[in-house]
Amino acid sequence: MIRLWCTQVLAIVRLEMKKTFFARRGLWVYLLAFAPLVLFVSHSVATGHRRSQLEQMARNHPFSRAAAGDIQTGMTRDEVTQKLGEPYSRWDRPTREGHHRRHERSHWRYTDGQSELHLFFENGKLTGTHRSELDTLPKVSRIFAGVFQSYYLRLAVFFGCVGVFVNLFRGEMLDKSLHFYLLAPARREVLLAGKYAAGLLATVVIFTSSTALQWLALLWQFDSAVVSEFLASTGWSQFSSYLIVTALACVGYGSVFLAVGLLFRNPIIPTAIVLLWEGVNPFLPAALKKISMIYYLQSLCPVDAARGKDVPGLVHLLISPVQPATKSVAVLSIVILTGVVLVVAALLSRRMEINYSTE
Repeated sequence: MIRLWCTQVLAIVRLEMKKTFFARRGLWVYLLAFAPLVLFVSHSVATGHRRSQLEQMARNHPFSRAAAGDIQTGMTRDEVTQKLGEPYSRWDRPTREGHHRRHERSHWRYTDGQSELHLFFENGKLTGTHRSELDTLPKVSRIFAGVFQSYYLRLAVFFGCVGVFVNLFRGEMLDKSLHFYLLAPARREVLLAGKYAAGLLATVVIFTSSTALQWLALLWQFDSAVVSEFLASTGWSQFSSYLIVTALACVGYGSVFLAVGLLFRNPIIPTAIVLLWEGVNPFLPAALKKISMIYYLQSLCPVDAARGKDVPGLVHLLISPVQPATKSVAVLSIVILTGVVLVVAALLSRRMEINYSTE
């Protein structure tokens, strides 16, 4: 009997493949999944071009970082030039204040190929300095972690699972084709398992592919030797962790929205409730945080996406700190939650009836 059920599940998966990957109502899922890739590729191209420019400027106008540490406000332009040499770029702008007083502002730029030193002068005196660094691998790793946790998990994968899994049953009802499955000599639980497997295969392939390409796009701007060293140390571990987290997000959210599409005629309201619950997770007490998918997914992320400095202090006070779950607990919790949701949905599917006139 189990062999027959497995054969039926595989048959349902084959039937669902084209609909899950190429359904018109689900094409926007690809836009959600690959939108960050466009941004990361653009960022790498722009940063790589800027890096080449600065390296060329550094060869033509070399300066020492050690000497830059001796630069202090109040120094004259001649004193700065004696220590650092000529800047690769300078901008001088004379202005007038009132009717008689003449005022002059200057902006000089130096580079060592990896960073820029900005010097600001007023009336020939140094008034301020600013150093801007090009991307480094630790910085890029934090950027990826922030985008992955704030956008990719909370929005892209979430709504992608909505678009795929809700339509597995709701889409068949709208197309008035679900009765073909219900008339087939297959148990409702087998039908649900086959549709879930098809949706899971589609979302895992789409979103893990995008995650992998995003990761490679961010590393593209660096020298191959630097990338190889990073991958050998922590890079491959981070890369595999992000793929696993993405797949687990599809597993968990997929089960929830498969049940939503099966049980609710209008999936918008339950989807909004789940989105709200996941969105307010940082502000919930520690005990309630653990009754959500995002808490366990973030616990599995290899890099902690630190809160931005521009977050208001009141928001920091509202965010309740909580210790992340261990990896084994996080994975086990997601698997148990998924199993419970699928079992409940399978039991309820036994009483499922279709009436297209009321759908």
